[in-house]
Amino acid sequence: MNILVSFKGFNDFLFFEKYKFNIGGIKKGEQTRFLISGFLHVDQAHLFFNLFTLYFFADVVIYFLGPLNFLIIYFGSLIAGNLVSFYFHKNQNNYSAVGASGAITGVLYSAILLNPDMELFVMFIPIPIPAYLFGIGYLLYSLYGMKKNIGNIGHDAHFGGAIGGYVLTLTLASWVFHENLMMVLLLALPIVLLFILNRTNYLS
Repeated sequence: MNILVSFKGFNDFLFFEKYKFNIGGIKKGEQTRFLISGFLHVDQAHLFFNLFTLYFFADVVIYFLGPLNFLIIYFGSLIAGNLVSFYFHKNQNNYSAVGASGAITGVLYSAILLNPDMELFVMFIPIPIPAYLFGIGYLLYSLYGMKKNIGNIGHDAHFGGAIGGYVLTLTLASWVFHENLMMVLLLALPIVLLFILNRTNYLS
């Protein structure tokens, strides 16, 4: 789906413009943008990076929860990411974004909850790091990116996707509370911090 919709968007400017995430368009009632924008990508490198990341974490979620629940987490995280993005940019009618990063961040967060012993090799770091440290660090960086508007990146969509993956995983796999309670609490820290910073208008 990501490949088909993305390549359609690469070759059809009008299609890309019609379905990209855009605040003004959504306010006009174009609700399909919430979903389809998550399958569009800026270019082939953007598409490859997202699919490459998904490749490493999708199997973990499917193994523990099955294909149907994986799809629930994927699509739920995609929508959650765009809802959070809409919330933070609702007064910016020209704001636009595309990409599956919100959905994939949700899958990443889900995989860490389900298999907290995972270790990751990250570029420029010669030793493996615990996946939960990567997840927490990534969201803290996303908070910083939201505040400073770093790069042409939808940091808020990433954060929203992680929230979607976190909530849906705990809903679908309540056993995680019993087996990995410490991980549940640790991964909640950046999410709680987001709500605190938003209440204090730090991210405005």
